[in-house]
Amino acid sequence: MLFALLLPTSNLFALGPIDSADTNAKTEQITSVPEVVSDATSPADLAWMLMASALVLFMTAPGLAMFYSGLVRRKNVIGVMMQCLFLMGLMSIIWALWGYSLSFGSGNLFWGNLDHVFLTGLTMQNGELPGGAVPDLIFMIFQGMFFVITPALICGAFAERMKFGAMVLFMIGWGTLVYCPLCHMVWGEGWLFFGGEGALLGGALDFAGGTVVHISSGVSALVCALVLGKRLGYGNKDMRPHNLTYTAMGAAMLWVGWFGFNAGSAVAADDLAANAFVVTHLSAAAGAVAWAFIEWVSRGQPSILGTASGAIAGLVCITPAAGFVQPMPALFIGAAAGVLCYLACGKVKRLLGYDDSLDAFGVHGVGGLLGAFLTGIFATTDVNPAAADGVFYGGSWELVAAQLAAAGVAIVLSVVASFVLLKVIDLTVGLRVEEEVEEKGLDLAAHGEEGYVLS
Repeated sequence: MLFALLLPTSNLFALGPIDSADTNAKTEQITSVPEVVSDATSPADLAWMLMASALVLFMTAPGLAMFYSGLVRRKNVIGVMMQCLFLMGLMSIIWALWGYSLSFGSGNLFWGNLDHVFLTGLTMQNGELPGGAVPDLIFMIFQGMFFVITPALICGAFAERMKFGAMVLFMIGWGTLVYCPLCHMVWGEGWLFFGGEGALLGGALDFAGGTVVHISSGVSALVCALVLGKRLGYGNKDMRPHNLTYTAMGAAMLWVGWFGFNAGSAVAADDLAANAFVVTHLSAAAGAVAWAFIEWVSRGQPSILGTASGAIAGLVCITPAAGFVQPMPALFIGAAAGVLCYLACGKVKRLLGYDDSLDAFGVHGVGGLLGAFLTGIFATTDVNPAAADGVFYGGSWELVAAQLAAAGVAIVLSVVASFVLLKVIDLTVGLRVEEEVEEKGLDLAAHGEEGYVLS
């Protein structure tokens, strides 16, 4: 992973699990790393990575589960929560069995290998975990939390109308065929790996997942919304969020969890993690205020939904840039995300007429694309000497071109793979619930439960 190469005390986990015997040899190949990596586990780094892993898991449930479930109608609240909670289990198992190996195994430019299936080479030996300052197993579980939340983000696009079984099949295929190769290309020394041999246009900067997580999930969400079609009564029936208190609390939980997402991507408790923490917070703050201010001006009332959505937009947009930009540009990045995502979720969606139920594409897809572009503008070697200066700091437009090229690869892979998966599933088990099930609500029809028992 790129960010593992950008730390003064990097563990070089980006290159896959590394035996302690060859750690020094690996380090000598990276001229931007001024110190030799220690073979010994760092208690501070280990503690931070354990906490960061927990924070990222916290983002899926309760964070995303509450954010999304508050936005649907009352009859579908359990269905959305169930998707998030079930995916916490399903994707964790897939990651341990083969996902990590396909993502971070030393394969080719596009795909990992099977060297670490079933966590081979990562588990304890003689009472110790292999690896350097942060053991390989801990890096694996930290990255696994990304693998958990990314498909859960897609659920927002097809909320209230996809079969649960179809969702399960789609996520297994999507995680394997979209996330794993894209993760390997960007972070596993593959085709989009910054500075890597054979990388497309020299590779792209993606500190914590703008391309791998948000562009891929956002674009795939749009494909899902288009293939499944609109909800019954969309545009005619009342489909307002049933519980905005859930959404507000979920957004706040996501904001807190995002510190693990971005600052944890430094893979160390160091200066870079501190900077990533600060810019993450400032971007979220600017996004929340920008979205609320637009509503205040245009409608005369700022809304809690808009403020929450703006905060998430700011967090999405800063994700690829968190390890490369200074605090003041982070404010601009967040504000720009608030404005652009507001337009995408409001005016553009109405103009094109698609039903992205919870605006997964409008926030994550659009915010991720903007973040990839602005990383090429505001990246600076003052924050990260092993990166490159963006246009704002005198760098060339070549970095911007590489950022856009990586985004383009993510878009093409996500669109093609998602469309094929959806069509195959539709021809076999079917994608969408029956009309009577959709009218009744997925809580009772699919799970036999109700979110609220009112007597």
